[in-house]
Amino acid sequence: MSNDMRDHGPHRVGQVKEITSLANPIVKDIKALGQKKTRDETKSFMAEGLKLVIDAMELGWAIRTLVYSKAAKGKPTVEQLAARTVAHGGLVLEVSEKVMSAITRRDNPQMVVGIFEQRWKALREVRPKEGETWVALDRVRDPGNLGTIIRTADAAGASGVILVGETTDPFSLETVRATMGSVFAMPVVRTNVDEFIAWKRTSGAQVVATHLAGSVDYRTIDYKRKPVVLLMGNEQSGLPEVLAKEADALARIPQAGRADSLNLAVATAVMLFEARRHLLALEGNK
Repeated sequence: MSNDMRDHGPHRVGQVKEITSLANPIVKDIKALGQKKTRDETKSFMAEGLKLVIDAMELGWAIRTLVYSKAAKGKPTVEQLAARTVAHGGLVLEVSEKVMSAITRRDNPQMVVGIFEQRWKALREVRPKEGETWVALDRVRDPGNLGTIIRTADAAGASGVILVGETTDPFSLETVRATMGSVFAMPVVRTNVDEFIAWKRTSGAQVVATHLAGSVDYRTIDYKRKPVVLLMGNEQSGLPEVLAKEADALARIPQAGRADSLNLAVATAVMLFEARRHLLALEGNK
């Protein structure tokens, strides 16, 4: 990691560094964020798009580097972002479109990219309250699925996403893209199976799991009884027995066609909005 990426001290205030070469060490550092190892080591990640960067900063996420293409130079919103980045001790880079394409791995890249500090919520801090819904994902592997679930959980008013076991990285470029900015609004927890089971037993929440052997129609579950954790299994192998037996209800989503299963993100969306429907009905009856 070059000194430019590490050192965001006061002496950088007021500076915008122009970069046109793909060989620049800062560009190499940013491109390296495409690798999980680098993201883990630097505890940072990349988000593309002016709106996403603005939303992240409005929500208090710490920006380390703001990158914008020459085409965005002089735009008032971008200038304001640059000033805010510098004020927070961040680095501001003005780059050529060629450099921006290399950083984002896109032929038609966004004009603005932000490098942010990762943010995780500890499982011990999660205390589900009445009316809350959380999503727990067992070994989710597909970045598109995880990103879509984070986005859907945000849209459905869920309180957060819990990643159980070895999962895909929520801060990968592909996952962040799929969240459409919801990664900045949804608390994300990572844990292992044993910790999750121990937490579940003292959390006061009811765990509703989808399972091929599920005997309960997902529409008939009482989601209003206590806080809900929707537990969803791995894309290929489903939910392991060690987790399935901890569930308070094993649910199934009836299917009428020849397909015998749903995509993980779609199944999670069905469950999330069903839980939301029950909670809205409860609010309507108060």
